[in-house]
Amino acid sequence: MAGTSRSEGRIGLLNGIAAYGMWGLVPLFWPLLKPAGATEILAHRMVWSLAFVGVALLVVRRWAWAGELLRQPRRLGLVVIAAAVITVNWGVYIWAVNSGHVVEASLGYFINPLVTIAMGVLILKERLRPVQWAAVGVGFSAVLVLTIGYGRPPWISLCLAFSFATYGLVKKKVNLGGVESLTAETAVQFLPALGYLLWLSAHGDATFTTEGTGHAALLASTGIVTALPLVCFGAAAIRVPLSTLGLLQYLAPVFQFLLGVLYFGEAMPAERWAGFALVWLALVLLTGDAWRFSRRPKKVAVAQTVETVPLAASTPPAAVDV
Repeated sequence: MAGTSRSEGRIGLLNGIAAYGMWGLVPLFWPLLKPAGATEILAHRMVWSLAFVGVALLVVRRWAWAGELLRQPRRLGLVVIAAAVITVNWGVYIWAVNSGHVVEASLGYFINPLVTIAMGVLILKERLRPVQWAAVGVGFSAVLVLTIGYGRPPWISLCLAFSFATYGLVKKKVNLGGVESLTAETAVQFLPALGYLLWLSAHGDATFTTEGTGHAALLASTGIVTALPLVCFGAAAIRVPLSTLGLLQYLAPVFQFLLGVLYFGEAMPAERWAGFALVWLALVLLTGDAWRFSRRPKKVAVAQTVETVPLAASTPPAAVDV
């Protein structure tokens, strides 16, 4: 039995590394889709994601949740909100990568846990422990430093962080599995996305049929690129501890940051290094506090959970939908 448990743990860890590794390396994929613009790529991602996950659910015959969802208007409304928010997130991310802002995009996913905590305080009226307040304060200072460094607020990072934090909050309320949630959200996105692609084609601006078979195949593969990491994430989430997932989630923005600096050659002047260093310090404080809290005696932790555990510390890390 112990051997089986260790084996399951290894499988879960490998799936977690695979999921966050794929999300971290995805900046290498979006430039391959040029000359398609960000909006056309986004529309193809919506259409082909639904096709891919739809076929997957047909194979495993997991459709009972759909009927239940359709009978619950409130949850269905939340799915529509989630679809709208993740559309913004996907669109901004694709545009950022293909416009040479990979480093700034990675910052959005670094600061996402801090934004999630801030939203927990402002929206859900949650109370933070002192170290968590310190982490949020350091994160705010980092944004100020980066604003000076960029000569403007890091809008791309903030848009990605706030949209994804909102998405995580809504998904928590919907309470659907990863693949099921993606299916429901892309079902909402499908008709507008398909309509836009047909409009592009009618005006002669679509690249799907004009740039060759290879380009069309790459656009179609956006469904696999979107869904496959989610499948791996789902396999990891049920096999490894929450604390492990919490650490693994930083793989994606680390890989994105390294690609931006080392592969795409984006500039990193001293003030940007200073801003990123502050963000990383905030994450160290946040992760260390969460780890310390999780290892407290059970009675003490339970007694304090009601008052002090914020949304980001009390729920599994969200999958990085980029």
